[in-house]
Amino acid sequence: MKKLKVAILFGGRSAEHQISLLSAKNVISSIDRELFEPILIGIDKAGKWHLKNDSMDLLNADNPKLVSMSKGGAEVILSHNGNDHRLISVADGTPQLEIDVIYPVLHGTFGEDGSVQGLAKLANLPCVGCGILGSALGMDKDIMKKILRDGGIGIADFFTFRKGSAKNPSYKEVIEKLGNELFVKPANLGSSVGVSFVQNEEEFNKALAEGFEYDRKVIVEEKVTGREIEVAVLGNDNAQASVPGEILPKSSWYSFENKYVDEDGAALAIPAELDEATTKRMMEAAVETYHLLELSGMTRVDFFLKANGELIVNEVNTLPGFTSVSMYPKLWAYSGIPQKELITKLIHFAMDRFAEDDALRN
Repeated sequence: MKKLKVAILFGGRSAEHQISLLSAKNVISSIDRELFEPILIGIDKAGKWHLKNDSMDLLNADNPKLVSMSKGGAEVILSHNGNDHRLISVADGTPQLEIDVIYPVLHGTFGEDGSVQGLAKLANLPCVGCGILGSALGMDKDIMKKILRDGGIGIADFFTFRKGSAKNPSYKEVIEKLGNELFVKPANLGSSVGVSFVQNEEEFNKALAEGFEYDRKVIVEEKVTGREIEVAVLGNDNAQASVPGEILPKSSWYSFENKYVDEDGAALAIPAELDEATTKRMMEAAVETYHLLELSGMTRVDFFLKANGELIVNEVNTLPGFTSVSMYPKLWAYSGIPQKELITKLIHFAMDRFAEDDALRN
């Protein structure tokens, strides 16, 4: 049987570049090489694509803040000429390898926001994970929250601030509605990059300024007190949810350091200690969220479970972390799908969705 050539994209221009490297390392080590031939493409921070050898060869691989991509590898671009699914050498324009499917392991902007998904569509190639619309909706916390709210899904109350807008609310207006314990987040980032917890006006203004370094829109949310529980979702139209897992951070919130730097920064309780009715309700809400946001392939849905039983969707992650400590693969491993099989399923879901879309009348 011919092996599918899977172009695994990693790195990228996003502030989440380092986490992408760690996730990709895990994907590459787990992919079933009897079924797939991985083609490794490292994207540097300038956005250039480099065709790598069979090994990622990371520098400072044990430090999530300092890990980096080794230099080298022929610079390539992807052909958009119909069904000519080839990588083209930038140096001399000659065709290089042909590929069958794109597997982006790119967190944040320029990878998780619909950018690479649009590139795959132009190149007429299957792409693992959500499509253009679902990726964009899942990435933009402002739009995501409005769609979920209109769909009857619980969300944290929030304000949206726009860079340079005279219509942004004052600090007084914010705390009158949301209280003085607030989270300030760039609208289009993940992995807790650029996120601040603030309790006074000075901290608030500083956090806004930091948030605007990453995005033109910044979300200011009320602090929700509740258990942090995550559910992994897998599939296309007939998506299924994993068992819920609980995040137990050492500090008051689940920061970048808790997630990636401090190995003891948080405990993962899989499965979460929940009664049967709450588990069922949470899994159903995760799948409902998945469909409301037009998601496909994979997503992690992050909840707060309040003491009164109310479920709040904090955010969705359409290209969830795939590092050795990430919740998404761990949830599916407990739910009966080990990592190698999970990656195989994700690639097949991409191929299935592509075939369905390709059969539609243009």
